[in-house]
Amino acid sequence: MGAVNHAATIETHAAALFFVGDRAYKMKKPVNLGFLDFRSRADREAACHREVDLNRRLAPDVYLGVADVLGPDGRPCDHLVVMRRMSADRRLSSLVRAGVPVSGHLRRLARVLAAFHATARRGPAISAEGTCEALRQRWDDSFAMLQPFHGGVLDAAVAARIETLTHDFLAGRAPLFDDRIAAGRIVDGHADLLADDIFCLDDGPRILDCIEFDDRLRYVDMLDDAAFLAMDVEHLGAANAARDFLDRYAAFSGDTAPAALRHHYLAYRAFVRAKVACLRRTQGDATAATDVADHVDLTLRHLRAGVVRLVLVGGLPGTGKSTLAGRLADRLGAVLISSDRIRKELAGLDPACGAAAAYRGGIYTAQWTERTYAELLRRAHRLLERGESVVLDASWIRDAPRQAAHRTAADTHSVLVSLRCTADPATVDERLRRRAAARDYRSDADAVIAAALAADADPWPQSRAVPTGRPADLVERDALAMIRRAETPAAKDPCEVKENR
Repeated sequence: MGAVNHAATIETHAAALFFVGDRAYKMKKPVNLGFLDFRSRADREAACHREVDLNRRLAPDVYLGVADVLGPDGRPCDHLVVMRRMSADRRLSSLVRAGVPVSGHLRRLARVLAAFHATARRGPAISAEGTCEALRQRWDDSFAMLQPFHGGVLDAAVAARIETLTHDFLAGRAPLFDDRIAAGRIVDGHADLLADDIFCLDDGPRILDCIEFDDRLRYVDMLDDAAFLAMDVEHLGAANAARDFLDRYAAFSGDTAPAALRHHYLAYRAFVRAKVACLRRTQGDATAATDVADHVDLTLRHLRAGVVRLVLVGGLPGTGKSTLAGRLADRLGAVLISSDRIRKELAGLDPACGAAAAYRGGIYTAQWTERTYAELLRRAHRLLERGESVVLDASWIRDAPRQAAHRTAADTHSVLVSLRCTADPATVDERLRRRAAARDYRSDADAVIAAALAADADPWPQSRAVPTGRPADLVERDALAMIRRAETPAAKDPCEVKENR
């Protein structure tokens, strides 16, 4: 492990560490930080023993025990956690900062963490901390604690935006968290996975310093636990490595959580570190202000990336809506649902087979269409409340289903974006001819049906027009820009103006 005989000290917001020879000694500070209270010697002693017991789960050969500090009278006046000293140059954070390749280390960490979570304690009291309400309370506790810092190291407008995005996500996602609990994803974890406290040794990683002062803070979603380390690695400047780590962890743990939940937990952990940096600021740490700004920026970026969206891609036959819808779903990582496919599924037909009929005939009557859109939105609702963004490919020529889509987005606190594909008549005719020649029956509309739909369509002033008579990459780029500008909560969608008149 290299020479480690020099003495050194490190201070955190809650402890002081002393390094002497091949030992490290950790003393709890007699402080009350709100979320922990170490003012009593008895509480510090209990926390020391608890720290040793808990951390032996992941690093049994590092945590050696608890030593008493004796006063002049020979009686204990404080207590120390005694550890085997790790070489500083093997810290994961040191390796990342030095630009050393860490993919192999992170792969091993992902496997170790997944195995740890697989056998970690579970139970009703632990699961209770995985509810949507419990997570909201932890966020709100942090918001309240950081209120005094608004206008100082924490920009008040940014803090308000973080709070809004957080509450919007949580308000519509209770079924997602219920599913996580039912799947046994809430465990007695580590809850403080920082790259500074992980050492990459030749015989495997040593993961130190879990939360010991409050069991409830350690009862977390497995993905939340892993996201803490991913957030910290990203903060150190290795975003790709962080993303790869979470991908590997998901594979090793069999976790199929939606990307939105991953982003939400990354944001939550970044905000926790912003809170800690604010506390360090009050203790005179001159570097804390930069840390606050960096972690707040990380929080906001992941909350924005985790916004759940309902994207309506509409337009008349031949305008390219299905092509655009598919490309957008791929780029956004969203679930694509097509009205053409749903309609034929409801009728018991193979979606790849034709079912052509006269306008408003066959499976295209008003009743069939109403049933199709109802099923389209039922499936979307179920996905949205579980954190999946959804792209709905349909003509959307009627106002009633569009208003129903608005209600679906509002009910699930999802952002609604309405895109209407357009193309010049010559382009539409050419596309419809090519479709007929290729015997592509996924859509049954021909030029006659297209003309009838155009004459019968309700106005759609709330939609954003997307001209598609251009290269597909350019169409996709412009549509994505429209979607990403629509960051306001679903309740602020222009559709609300009409619905509330």
